[in-house]
Amino acid sequence: MREQERSRLAELAAEKAHHEAIQSQADIERQRKLAEEQRNLMQQQAQAKAQMLRYEDELARKRMQTDHEAQRKHNAELVKMQEESSIRKEQARRATEEQIQAQQRQTEKERAEIERETIRVKAMAEAEGRAHEAKLTEDHNRRMLIERVNGEREKWLAAINTTFSHIEGGFRTLLTDRNKLVMTVGGVTALAAGVYTTREGARVTWGYINRILGQPSLIRESSIAKFPWSGMMSQARNRILNYSTAATVESKQSLQNVVLHPSLKRRIEHLARATANTKIHQAPFRNMLFYGPPGTGKTLVAREIAQKSGLDYAMMTGGDVAPLGAQAVTKIHEIFDWAKKSKKGLLLFIDEADAFLCERNSIHMSEAQRSALNALLFRTGDQSRDIVLVLATNRPGDLDSAITDRIDDVIEFPLPGEEERFQLLKLYLNKYLGGESDNTSKWGALLNKKPQKITIEDLPEDVIREAAKMTEGFSGREIAKLVASIQAAVYGRSDCRLDSQLFKEIVNYKVTEHHQRIKLAAEVGVPS
Repeated sequence: MREQERSRLAELAAEKAHHEAIQSQADIERQRKLAEEQRNLMQQQAQAKAQMLRYEDELARKRMQTDHEAQRKHNAELVKMQEESSIRKEQARRATEEQIQAQQRQTEKERAEIERETIRVKAMAEAEGRAHEAKLTEDHNRRMLIERVNGEREKWLAAINTTFSHIEGGFRTLLTDRNKLVMTVGGVTALAAGVYTTREGARVTWGYINRILGQPSLIRESSIAKFPWSGMMSQARNRILNYSTAATVESKQSLQNVVLHPSLKRRIEHLARATANTKIHQAPFRNMLFYGPPGTGKTLVAREIAQKSGLDYAMMTGGDVAPLGAQAVTKIHEIFDWAKKSKKGLLLFIDEADAFLCERNSIHMSEAQRSALNALLFRTGDQSRDIVLVLATNRPGDLDSAITDRIDDVIEFPLPGEEERFQLLKLYLNKYLGGESDNTSKWGALLNKKPQKITIEDLPEDVIREAAKMTEGFSGREIAKLVASIQAAVYGRSDCRLDSQLFKEIVNYKVTEHHQRIKLAAEVGVPS
């Protein structure tokens, strides 16, 4: 029994301890929850406080913004009021000045009217005085003139009467003396016949000599002298000045002074050698067509081909054919007849060929031009062993199809590239500024009269190459004119000195001028 009580008490004690542990754990959990709630409450209070601070800060910023906006509006109103006040003051000042100027103009106008009236009255008085004086003088002069005219008339009447009396006596003598009449009539007739015969004979003789020996009028430039004896003076002068050696050196360096793209230069040299070999082997010559923008070296290359191949050279321009009208056909035949007389063979270069060799169906082509074209087609129908025909044009598409059919080699001359422009600049700088100019008089050289030497300072190749880059789109002729402008600018200096600054200045000026020219040409629809 006691054992049961003790076990029961032990169970109760264990149960009590268990309940106490549960109660203790519950107290701990309650305290934890209480602490967590307190912590959450503190966080919420902190968030509420931070939100309140942000709200107060936002209210403060809005108040400041409102104050700033009000201040800005106030300042703007003040500025506006000041501007309006300044405008009113300026308007008042201008109105006052205009009123003063109007009064001054009115005063000047009244003064000018008074002066004009004074001048008019004075002029009228002077005119009346001069008129009265002139009237008196005129009356006197009229009387003197009448007296002089009467005297002259009487003198001339007496001279005329005397002359007619002598003429009447002479005619009466001729009519009464048959021998004198026959001699007089015969002498007058012989004199008239002699004058007419001499004049017409000289004209016919000179025309025959010019046709047989002379150069056709259409030829603008030729390596053949106009007459056989016309080159004697120049040859004698060249002997005196020892220019024969220079000519030999120049012939050996043919195509050396022609700056072209390497592939184009090789083709030109090949054509020159082929033309020379064609002449040696007595084979028919080949006709050529050069086309490209103006100033790209077509004429120079044609001249160099003729020189290197050993042919004579002649140049004409297509624009000279149209003004000849019906005479154009005769002149074309004269050129080909004259060309056949060359013992070496002749390279005939026709510049601006499209001016008279355009399509025959064109409505702008006259009958005379069509006849001239037909004459050229007739003379070039077969391959020739005497003449190399070289045509140059900027518009190859305008040429007549029969003309293009007679062309064996077609060569395009494009605008020079950067390297070619660099070489051209160096070539022309050396030609115009580095040595004696070609324009120097040969007689002046004989007399040791030389122009002032140009000094080139601080002009490295980098500056010249930069100029070559800037001159994109320039032709060879434009580059030559550019260097000529540089030469003129150098001659404008007292010391004749060229430096990089002056060089760049002229290059920039000419590049701007080139672009303006292109722009103007585009506006009027003309190709540059």
